[in-house]
This record gives sequence, C-alpha cells and structure tokens, in this order.
Amino acid sequence: MARGIVASAGYVPYRRLQRADIRAVMAAGGGRGTRSVASFDEDTTTMAVEACRQLHLTPAPDAIWFATSEPGYLDKTNANAIHAALGLDEAVTALDFGGAIRSGVGALKAALESTQKVLVVSADIRTGQPTSADEAQGGDGAAAMLVGDGEVIATYLGGASATKEFVERWRTPGDLRSRTWEDRFGEAMYVPLAERAWNAALKAADLSEVDVLCVAGMHARSVARVTKQLGVGRTIDLSASVGDAGTAQPMLMLAAALEQATPDETIALVSLADGADVLIFRAVEQATPKRTVQQQIDAAQDVSYARFLSWRGMIAPEPPNRPEPARVSSPAAERAAEHKFAFDGRSDAIGTIVTFTVDRLAYSPSPPIVFAIVDFPDGTRAPLELTDVDPDALKVGDEVEMTFRKLSTADGIHNYFWKAKPTR
Repeated sequence: MARGIVASAGYVPYRRLQRADIRAVMAAGGGRGTRSVASFDEDTTTMAVEACRQLHLTPAPDAIWFATSEPGYLDKTNANAIHAALGLDEAVTALDFGGAIRSGVGALKAALESTQKVLVVSADIRTGQPTSADEAQGGDGAAAMLVGDGEVIATYLGGASATKEFVERWRTPGDLRSRTWEDRFGEAMYVPLAERAWNAALKAADLSEVDVLCVAGMHARSVARVTKQLGVGRTIDLSASVGDAGTAQPMLMLAAALEQATPDETIALVSLADGADVLIFRAVEQATPKRTVQQQIDAAQDVSYARFLSWRGMIAPEPPNRPEPARVSSPAAERAAEHKFAFDGRSDAIGTIVTFTVDRLAYSPSPPIVFAIVDFPDGTRAPLELTDVDPDALKVGDEVEMTFRKLSTADGIHNYFWKAKPTR
C-alpha cells in the first residue's frame, strides 16, 4: 500500500509588505517584491488552524504534529488549540515539534516514516531588526499535510538527510531577532551537505533525476547555489511574493508544487537548516485545497511599513484610551470549549452582515475595531469582530467567513476565538 501525502494546503496571510516601502521610510534595507505579513491578531497557532481548514479532513487523523520556531506558548502544548479548533476527538494525539527551523521538515519526514495517519502542520512568523535582511526576506505563513496510506495525491519515494553541527543562524529564548554568521561560512557548510543528501535521496528513490525542485532555507545564498547546482528545469520559488516562512517554508513550497503537479511528475523537496533534508515524491493527482497558495497570494492587500512595525512590537503607537482586556478565565474557556474553539460547527459557514459599527475608542493593538451582527444560513445570529477588513469599503449585506484569531493576550494567556473576515 502506497504511503504519502493524502491532502495538502498552505496558508498565506492576507497582508503584504512592499519591500520598497522599507527603504522609502528608513533609507536602507528593503528590496524588490513583497513579503507576507501576519496580522496583529495572528500567531503561529492561528495560522496553523487556517492551513488545516483548507484541507478536507475525512477521515480524521490519528495525531496532529505541530512544528514552529515561534510558539505562542512554552511549556504548554500549542497543538492542543489546533486540535480543539478542528473539533477533533480526545483520542487524537496532539504534539509540538518546536524550537528549530528544521523541525518543520523533520516532522514531515517522521510522519512519512511512521504508520499512523498524521496531520503535520508547520507555521512561522519571521521578524528582523528594521532594515535587516531578515525583515525584508522573511515571510509569515503555514502549511498542513495529511500523511497516510492508501489513496494519496503524492507517493513518498524516499529521502535522505545530512547533519553536521555548526552555528550559522541562532536565536536565544526571548530574543526578537535571529543572528547569523557571514554568508560565505553558511555556503561552505550547506552546499556539500545538500549534495550528499541529494545523491543519497535519488538512490533511495531509485531515480536519476526529478521533474520539479523546491529548495527551502533561510540562507539565501546557499539556496540559490544549491538550486543552480542541482540543475532541475522547473523550480518553485515563493521568495518574490511571500518571502521565506522559516519553519513553514518547506511544506508551503511543497504544497504549491502539489497544486501545480501533473500525474507521474516527480517532486523533490530540499530543506537547508542545520543540515540538509531531501524528500522525493511522485504526484498521483493535483492537490485541491479550498484555496491554493497562488490564489491567496493573488488576493493580498498591502500593509504600511509603520503598521507592520507596530504589529511586530518595534514601535508603540498611542493606544485608544480604554482599559486593556482582562485575563481570560481558564475554567470558563474549558466549559465553553466547543463554542470557543470549534465554533459549534459554524466555522465553515458563510455569514451575511446585518449591521456593523466602527469603534475607534475600544482598546485594540491595531484600531479601529469593527463589530458586526452576522446572520448564518442555519438561522443563527451572532455579534462578531471583523478582521482583515477595510472599514470604508464595508457595507450591509457583505458576505463573511470565519477565521481563527487571537482576541487578546493578558498575563501571558492568549484568548483565542473566532472572528469574521470578508469572503474573497
């Protein structure tokens, strides 16, 4: 029985930062193209939920494995919130693969080599000092892949890894930015490791060449060198529109490749992070998520550089003169878990705005807040906060869909709930 990817999807946030805006404001940094930007009410957990919601999860997985280098919590398992938002049974295990960028491709590789049906999810938010290369070249995003046996959209043919200890990129706990060694050192480390893993993976897959290549890695110089050296005719490249989403980048690129694949096409994923990992697949059919990676890229809306810096905590504008939200009650949240996390089966419903108000006085990290009364097809009427919305373009009768977001954070507890956003 074939083992491989049963379903795949990526999530790219709605907002984009024009790299040229960085130089226009700071007279340094920037570049060409855009990078994806998680909104002020998104974190890696909420983006992971959104990636999973692009999939058709039938039947349910045996386990969820969540990988990120920017977790919402330490000590507490972040995958539990994803589990709850998807309304999965308590018997489904939820585990975090955290800390390192390599954990994303590592979780996928482990799932492919296991016997369980595993929902592998990776997400990342990449931040750098203003005008830095990480700020401009980074990106935010998530990807989800259901791995199992039987009816797959891509068969796993084999893979290989090469590992060596060296310090090329690092970030200590609590630090906002990563630090890197100079480029030539990283290139000297990654290129031979990639070549070793590539040759071993081709041997494991019993192939001499592949049709499509995805090379992911935060070390841009090594990614460019390896891509050129491997000499594959067709490549997947998200750097000009999304940027590099760190932990999520390998799976996000693979999701994009599977959405464009033709039957019998071979796809190689190469990840450069503290070593080299190569996974090779044969496409059976195209991935058909609810929204493709390209559709999400095409639907993007720009965000100003000033607002981007505010959302990242680099600058602190004067907030509305109202009290900040109180800490959410853990017992109350647990008692209302089906509604608070899974939204009682209405998370996939399309609603209609009956009326709305723009509140410029209530506290928000990114004012104003837009509240709306929303009607759902089953007769439910709910008051909801809107997100990813232009208040000036909103009107009664607009359709909205639900999205899992962070309402607030107080005393270190994230208050996750559902908001509505315009359908696009």
